[in-house]
Amino acid sequence: MLLRALHKALECGLHLERRFEPWFRPQVDALVREPLAKAIQALINRRRVDEGLGLAEEKLLPGEEKFTQEIVDRMAAQMRNHFQPVRYERGGNTKTHGLVRGTFTVRDDVPGHMRHGIFAEPRSYPAWVRYSGPGPTVPRDIDDVGFGSMTIKLMGVQGPKLLDDEKFTQDLLCVNTPSFVTPDSRANATLQDWSLREMPVFYFLNPKDHHVLDFLMQGLWNETQYNPLGQYYYSCVPYLLGEGQAMQYAFYPKTEVYKKISGLPFHAPDNYLRENMIKTLAEKDVEFDILVQIQTDPFLMPIENAAVRWPEKLSPHVPVASLHIPKQKFDSPAQFAFVDNLVYTPWHCLKEHRPLGNQNRTRRTLYWELSKFRLKMNCKPHIEPKGDEVFE
Repeated sequence: MLLRALHKALECGLHLERRFEPWFRPQVDALVREPLAKAIQALINRRRVDEGLGLAEEKLLPGEEKFTQEIVDRMAAQMRNHFQPVRYERGGNTKTHGLVRGTFTVRDDVPGHMRHGIFAEPRSYPAWVRYSGPGPTVPRDIDDVGFGSMTIKLMGVQGPKLLDDEKFTQDLLCVNTPSFVTPDSRANATLQDWSLREMPVFYFLNPKDHHVLDFLMQGLWNETQYNPLGQYYYSCVPYLLGEGQAMQYAFYPKTEVYKKISGLPFHAPDNYLRENMIKTLAEKDVEFDILVQIQTDPFLMPIENAAVRWPEKLSPHVPVASLHIPKQKFDSPAQFAFVDNLVYTPWHCLKEHRPLGNQNRTRRTLYWELSKFRLKMNCKPHIEPKGDEVFE
């Protein structure tokens, strides 16, 4: 009871702070975020052990299968606790702000060593792009933990895939923090345990097994959100880019979007992020640059530790494609219902982009099991989209 009371107090303090952030956070970020991130990352690296892995080399985590099953079980239990049959949301990346149409276009000047998989040649793919909050609940936007996700499903992608439930798609998953919330699947299982108990902050602050440095690193990017269409997004975890070469990717916004939050500090609309997306796409197209970062140092740019931010100094981000989201109306009930039929997983991919690392290996089982569970509880079929869907 004491822990719950303390957690509630911390949560209330965070919610209060989020309501005042727009008046000071941008200035603070511009001044100190990058220096603090470098200092925190240096401290994280000092605690790590160099396992002598090579570029794009993986190593199984001891107990990995057990941790994966624990994550699946705990996230499924959270879904049961929070949702009712036929109204189940996703266990993670839970609240849908919007699903929009887009076009993913590969550039014609991609460097030769990056021309693999979907980046092999200049061409365009239709895309369904889902913007969402982290979950595991569906709170008012101002009461969320301060970050979001963008998941992109490319269609018309030829070639055999690592999962055979979809034949012509390639999924790209990213969030707007450049490092992941947990370093590995073992830690993720612990986080889900605390989350199931509805006290996730104590995953970071537990004195017997603390993750304070990860907490601080995440905190540099967890902030009041304004508009999902204007955020930076990062894969956080690595993928192959052809055999023997690992990459991470990022989406950088290029368009000025609507960012006003009416009613602050205490009367912000429950779904203002969706409303700001609607206002933006009623007036203009939106563009993102897609950039790829190649692993050049196996220790400072690890495969098996997702909480480490890959240094730009060691490997600059290289533009390889663009994402164009045209002006559109996307808030019809039919289009939101269609989201429930879609399944996103990093394992919907070509072999040239095989997901790497223990967190990605866990995601293969996790996303498969939870998507089947969600669709079953909602009596919904899994649909592989083609991109030509029409909604009233």
